Amino acid sequence: MKRKKLGLFEGFGVELEYMIVDRDTLYVRPICDQVIEALAGEIVNEVSLGRINVSNELVLHVIEFKCNGPQKDLLRMRSAFQDQLRRVNQLLRERWNAQLLPTAMHPLMNPLTDTKLWPHGQNTIYETYNRIFDCRGHGWSNLQSVHINLPFANDEEFGRLHAAIRIVLAMLPGIAASSPLVEGKYTGCLDNRLAFYSQNQKKIASIIGQVIPERVFTRADYERSVFAPIKRDIAAFDPEGILEEEWLNSRGAIARFERDAIEIRLLDIQESVAADFGVVSLVISLVQSLVEGIWISYSAQQEVDEHKLREVFLRAIKSGGEALIDDPFLLTCFHQTAPVKLQQLWAQILDRLSRLDYPVKDFSREASQLLSRGTLAQRLIQNLGSDPQPDLIRKHYQELARCLDQGQFYG
Repeated sequence: MKRKKLGLFEGFGVELEYMIVDRDTLYVRPICDQVIEALAGEIVNEVSLGRINVSNELVLHVIEFKCNGPQKDLLRMRSAFQDQLRRVNQLLRERWNAQLLPTAMHPLMNPLTDTKLWPHGQNTIYETYNRIFDCRGHGWSNLQSVHINLPFANDEEFGRLHAAIRIVLAMLPGIAASSPLVEGKYTGCLDNRLAFYSQNQKKIASIIGQVIPERVFTRADYERSVFAPIKRDIAAFDPEGILEEEWLNSRGAIARFERDAIEIRLLDIQESVAADFGVVSLVISLVQSLVEGIWISYSAQQEVDEHKLREVFLRAIKSGGEALIDDPFLLTCFHQTAPVKLQQLWAQILDRLSRLDYPVKDFSREASQLLSRGTLAQRLIQNLGSDPQPDLIRKHYQELARCLDQGQFYG
């Protein structure tokens, strides 16, 4: 049966990734395959738990929860995620003395010694990635993110959606940064996951480009400008043709033409499903409002250069919500008359959109809490102090694991 195409904002797909760690020590536990076997009765790549599916990722200590197909009701989706997270957490606790750990990076993990790739089924893709890029790195095996999938029905809708998403991508670390620590140390960067993400495929630069996608607004232009260079450049490293360009594309938002959707990939995961859906609903609402032209015209959105947006993005990676936005395009787009901190800009956007008929209306309390408290990375630094020791780090990340299980905010 042919799949019915969804139009703009007629459904949403959300994916949440978590680490599996020991409850006492927080050491990573490479047991995702055993967890899936306990849920499904056999080792498979994915098992359905009703409205939520659970699946493997590249490495054995990461597990993914995702909605079972596009869904329109974000409130119902949030409840389903929370229910299944608790179910899996209970299983982890009872069988392995383990738990799920939120945030975008494990604060103490050494990927060179702790990485084990998923070894089952059709794992040839993972093995090929590892051979080319060496996946024992923070940008590969120590990262957890939120993905949002937004549908389009035709080329016109694709172009409008892609234009809006490109603008929003540059601003995402200002609301979602949650990875301030690398192997127990501060790096001066609030979103280390994205710092690594931006560099981990530089060996074949066309795979990730500028992270912010190019100005392409039709499928034909995307095939020519994005997929063709990837296919050309990967050939010498993958003569068997195992890696397809649609899988390889690692820009901050990627076109999934096989399912007529664009996937946003630049959100750090938060401390709880409640916090994540505050972020997700605000991001979807901002994209939708841009598509509908309430800020700036579609033609103006098409003109913004990805290199300029990348400059904003890199500043946001470093400073999160404290990043100063002085880019003329973004200031004009969001009706600012003077430079403004990214956290304040998000707050103004929320104030406007929560009074209109957008998804964030149902999550305005959660989104407001996030913006008033600062990013999770900022809150962690405030509570950990300037030179945190491993025991203190474990204490606070144990609290984050409790927040995840109970659906609460941290700090």
